[in-house]
Amino acid sequence: MNLVKNMEAAFLFTLSVAGVASIAIDATPPAQAKVPARAATTLAVSPDIPVVMVSAKRMTAAEKQQSLAQERAHPGA
Repeated sequence: MNLVKNMEAAFLFTLSVAGVASIAIDATPPAQAKVPARAATTLAVSPDIPVVMVSAKRMTAAEKQQSLAQERAHPGA
């Protein structure tokens, strides 16, 4: 009987802490990330950022079906 009372108290405590935390989080304003204009232009032309250009043609429907058939015939390959 004593164990049941303690479990009820632990549940009520946890429920009250979760309720207070929920209200506190809802009252917090959302973060506003701002990037200075100079930094934004610097990032756009920075040579340190790798750029990948893909110049392949899209597969036709027949090629897709053939590729899927090969994948299903050789799973994990």
